[in-house]
Amino acid sequence: MILYDYFRSSAAYRVRIALQMKGIVVEHRQVHLQRGEQSRPSYLATNPQALVPTLELDDGTVLTQSLAIIEYLEALRPEPRLIPVDPVLAARVRAVALAIACDIHPLNNPRVVKYLETELNAPETGVDAWRRHWLLNGLEAVERLIAPMGSPAGPFCFGAAVTLADVCLIPQLYSARRFETPLDHLPRILAVEAACADLPAFRAAHPSRQADAQ
Repeated sequence: MILYDYFRSSAAYRVRIALQMKGIVVEHRQVHLQRGEQSRPSYLATNPQALVPTLELDDGTVLTQSLAIIEYLEALRPEPRLIPVDPVLAARVRAVALAIACDIHPLNNPRVVKYLETELNAPETGVDAWRRHWLLNGLEAVERLIAPMGSPAGPFCFGAAVTLADVCLIPQLYSARRFETPLDHLPRILAVEAACADLPAFRAAHPSRQADAQ
């Protein structure tokens, strides 16, 4: 399998964590987003959305969208589980993953920021304020979603085991720190971050450990 990747992409980072958790080895091909490599015709033929990640299977089948790719990996290699068996807990895990992947991350996507800068003439200070506002707004909601009464005890978002929620949260925290988003008032999230930092899968997937890191 081939993963089309970019070291600083939160979406690609999620898939790298899942691959490491599952012990699945893939070939990595870097697509440099800042250089516009995602818009080259050769890549658009693979992923018409001009996004990463893209996973190309051994038979040539192409999968896009990070959560869809992770669901495929979960079906391919069920253990360790990233989506709990219990249907209620599975729904809560997916809800947090979707809150991050669909509600927080897209508003800070480079193409959205580029539109703010080039089409709406937003100043740098305005763009920075936009990023931090939506990061903070979303993460404060996640803090409440992972710490309600009755949640399973444990160091991770939903108990003693890593789930898809953790796989999505950690890359988003990397992005939040890049843009100097205040996080000290989110103790549950910070505790999850510390627990994940001790795991080899999360360390290996970190942007600083990738071949194209800058």
